[in-house]
Amino acid sequence: MPAEAIDEALVALAHPARRRLVELCLTAERSVGELGQGAGLRQPAASQHLRVLRDARLLEVRRDGNRRLYRVDFARLAHVRATLEQLWGGRLPELKRAAEARARLSADDAQR
Repeated sequence: MPAEAIDEALVALAHPARRRLVELCLTAERSVGELGQGAGLRQPAASQHLRVLRDARLLEVRRDGNRRLYRVDFARLAHVRATLEQLWGGRLPELKRAAEARARLSADDAQR
């Protein structure tokens, strides 16, 4: 997958509402209304976020009469995951230790 495609997918997933929309589509196809309600978004906002996810090819859309049903593109999501694992995979324990050490220092500073 080209680097630009990964960048587009990561930018799309950077927004918490879009991550929630993807989560809602992991188990089943969902309509815009279901997705908006599940993510606490009004229909226009849900539609905008869904467009970003569709343009990044993280979600696919299927027409069912006058409804649009969204589902996860699992192949695309697998490519994003593989890229992140390649980048961070062996370094995650080290990153966890560094984050925990930083949190302890912040807690110590707050107590002073």
